[in-house]
Amino acid sequence: MEVLWRHAPRSAEEILAEVAVPQQWQEGTVKSLLNRLLTKKAVQAERDGRRYLYSPRLTREQYVSQESKGLLDRLFGGRVAPLVAHFSEQRKLTKKDITELRKLLEKLDDAQS
Repeated sequence: MEVLWRHAPRSAEEILAEVAVPQQWQEGTVKSLLNRLLTKKAVQAERDGRRYLYSPRLTREQYVSQESKGLLDRLFGGRVAPLVAHFSEQRKLTKKDITELRKLLEKLDDAQS
């Protein structure tokens, strides 16, 4: 998706050329991912001769929101606290992380008052 948000439309071959080395992905991986993104309606494909050109249907913000809601629902029953607890157990939170979380909680608490 990052490749398409930077520049679209792109063919599967152009996407592969950009992600093959850093991600170590093969052509089949890219095409499978594109098919999943088509099914999710995150991208659209337009025929261009013998190939397809892919473009995002969602902005980055829309996609992140959709995916994070799905993750939260699937893994944590839609609750944020267990998500934060899980990450705090798996990775040590820095003082900066804790400060940012406190500020966010205070802001949310103020908004509900």
